Amino acid sequence: MVSSPHEAHHRIFQKNPGLFASAFRTLGIPFPEPVAVSLMDTDLTEIRPLERHVDTLLRIDLAGGDCLLLAIEAQGRKDPDKRSSWAYYLAHLYAKFRYPPVLLVVCRDKGTAEWAAEPIRIGLEKHPSLAVFPLVLGPHNVPMITDAARAADDLPMAVFSAITHSHDHDIAAILDALAEALRATDADAAAVFAEFTEAGLGATPARELWRNLMGTGLSHFRGFVAESFRDEGRVEVRGEDILRILAVRGVAVPDAARQRITTCTDLAVLDVWFERAVTAPTADAVFDES
Repeated sequence: MVSSPHEAHHRIFQKNPGLFASAFRTLGIPFPEPVAVSLMDTDLTEIRPLERHVDTLLRIDLAGGDCLLLAIEAQGRKDPDKRSSWAYYLAHLYAKFRYPPVLLVVCRDKGTAEWAAEPIRIGLEKHPSLAVFPLVLGPHNVPMITDAARAADDLPMAVFSAITHSHDHDIAAILDALAEALRATDADAAAVFAEFTEAGLGATPARELWRNLMGTGLSHFRGFVAESFRDEGRVEVRGEDILRILAVRGVAVPDAARQRITTCTDLAVLDVWFERAVTAPTADAVFDES
């Protein structure tokens, strides 16, 4: 299971897909104007039992009919194995979807961010067959949003700023600005952002600062979406269980069936499919209502 800070650091893009636009403006990288953004299945498994999952995957539809894939990875520490995984992700995504993939790595400490930004070159030193240049967001280039008005203008980026700078000495000012912005926001939306912030701060002193702020003005937000986080986790695990049972039994799972299972959010339906997967002769039989 991933940690809460890891989960929040990339899942905020799932809940607020438009955040990537702010992120690329932060990086100063020109990006075509999107006309739609779609959350995609993150399972990049090619041959079982080897499984590979990107943290978050977005399909970005552009004017003129072109598409891009944005693969977002939350990286908490240096991990040499990740470099080969990232190269695999991009090559696999391009081979599977035929859309240009872009890799965005989000980090909470400068050292990890600098490591993640290093180019990945595979092949001959002076003529690599494959080269990967990750885009990285971290404490070195994510703005510290300490103004409440600015936070209110872009709440997803304000939350992302708080998570990214959770170890920074100015975190108190960032959290104060975010809290003030949330108090002036619709209660339901503020609840989601408040929960994301608490999860993303992890086991840091900043989390206690945030809890104190919540206790003095945001207490009614707490727990609003905690249950939904738990339910989503159970849904994800149940879907993985269904696919695992079918794989162990040697039942082929077409892409359409895999997509149906992994995108289903009804736990009761997944429980029924789980029971059918134990004996179903085909993947389609898992969905059979007769």
